[in-house]
Amino acid sequence: MKRYKYTVGQLSKRLLQIAAAQKKMLILGTIGSVIGNTARLSLMGSGACMILFVAGKYKSGSYLQWLIIMALSALVIAGMRYLEGVASHVAAYSLLANMRTELFRKLRTLAPACLVDREKGDVISVAISDVDTIEKFFAHTIGPMFTVIILPCITIVYAGSIHPLFAWTLIPLYVIISVIIPLAAMAAGRNMGANYREQLGKLKSLVLETVYGLKDIQIFGIGQRKLTEICKHICGINKTAHGMTIHKQLVTAVPEFFIHLSRVIIVVVATYLAIGSDMELSRVVVLSAIVSASFSSTQSLISVVSSLLETFAAAERLFEIYDETPAVTEKDNAVYADCINEIEFSGVSFRYKKDSSLVLNDVNLKINKGDKIGIIGPSGAGKSTILRLLLRFWDPTTGNICADDTTLKNVTFRSLRDRIAHVEQQTFIFNDTVAANISLGKPTASEDEIRLAAKRAGIANLIERLPDGYNTQLGEFGSRLSGGERQRIGIARVMLVNPDVIVMDEPTSSLDIFNEKVLLKTLEDEYDDKTIIIVSHRRSTLTGCDRLIKLSNGKLSDVAHY
Repeated sequence: MKRYKYTVGQLSKRLLQIAAAQKKMLILGTIGSVIGNTARLSLMGSGACMILFVAGKYKSGSYLQWLIIMALSALVIAGMRYLEGVASHVAAYSLLANMRTELFRKLRTLAPACLVDREKGDVISVAISDVDTIEKFFAHTIGPMFTVIILPCITIVYAGSIHPLFAWTLIPLYVIISVIIPLAAMAAGRNMGANYREQLGKLKSLVLETVYGLKDIQIFGIGQRKLTEICKHICGINKTAHGMTIHKQLVTAVPEFFIHLSRVIIVVVATYLAIGSDMELSRVVVLSAIVSASFSSTQSLISVVSSLLETFAAAERLFEIYDETPAVTEKDNAVYADCINEIEFSGVSFRYKKDSSLVLNDVNLKINKGDKIGIIGPSGAGKSTILRLLLRFWDPTTGNICADDTTLKNVTFRSLRDRIAHVEQQTFIFNDTVAANISLGKPTASEDEIRLAAKRAGIANLIERLPDGYNTQLGEFGSRLSGGERQRIGIARVMLVNPDVIVMDEPTSSLDIFNEKVLLKTLEDEYDDKTIIIVSHRRSTLTGCDRLIKLSNGKLSDVAHY
């Protein structure tokens, strides 16, 4: 049995706190639900009264009076139903938009550390599918929660006015149907809801991975294997969904039994009381009709219970991200670094997880303004980790990194990103124009500045041959570009801004010899005053470096020849 991080009560409380942002609309929807369902009592009660009046068993009122009350009740039901639906859904969709915005803000503080062990498809599933599922709580649960309390109270008061025994008979039935059964259903089915949401997230990750890797799947002929894997996941989801369907039908059927039982009990109690007293049986008939109507809200809430299994599972997945502690945080008194001249690693050791081995071990390194540093070493030695620590994607486990005698922990993220430009081995391309992708770090850049950056990165000629030049849409993930072209777009981004430090992680891995030489020549001629740190396996990429450092077993050592 899975141990949950949050109880149902805690999840409900947090969701209600979020709902407070739209409390006016939700209150309006709740009022519509209460009035609309109360009108159902009026419709059924007045209908019973009219039948009894026509039959000569009820002396109060008139045929026309009861007919008018029924018609007005029907109009109120329709109007309040519309009000409830509009108000609750307007509130719900606004809240979902806020939750997605908040999720994106949170992911910004967690990335990239939080994405190392989390599947991208699963994050997408939380942001889209799980948040959508929470709509059921805001739009279909809050109103019925209040209605299911108010309507039974009205019915019990009326039943008590006929005879106290009716009230005491109905109270345990309402408690069983409205409280005990929903709570028992939630406890029994919560594990199924959690498994279902988790399996959906894994399936979306698998499908996403398959779509993006379709070319390699075709090349290596593993399509059938991938299809089998997807089918296996789907079968698991279907099995869980089947269990949830059975659960849903049980949750619906059991209350139905007690609802019909209540009508039988009313007749039995009325028969018992009629034996020894002169009870007005017409009022019992009206009570029976009102009791039937009072369960309409209860049935609505019960029908939502199975959906709430998914809702609470989705909310738990969302709140786990909300509550995750960022790997790095910005101090309230952090300072903005106008420039970065010297960088110093002092006794820096680092491990990605508490129980993992050290990636870096007591690293000491001083880099002066204008230095050209090349870092070499075997794959997995931690070369890229040095760059990530410098950018504060993570903080050192022990030791310290300073920029001009100021520890990076005391520098704002914004100034760190402004003063240090980063070129990764895999450049991410947004589904936007060439110009927008190049000006990512400087949205206000002029057209001339963008063209100059592209020229320095050796991609200007290619861009000018595109159908719309710099206004050409690059497609999802830059699908219109090759790996080398995407990498040059990333280099152009760096060329456009004016950083003090440029860090490059395998910047020429996808470039041919000619474009590699163009890039290195640009760095030599136009960025002589900048500090440059390059991680690469290619000897040719490091030819312009003043100093070469080898990383092995987590330790740095200078290299005389390479």
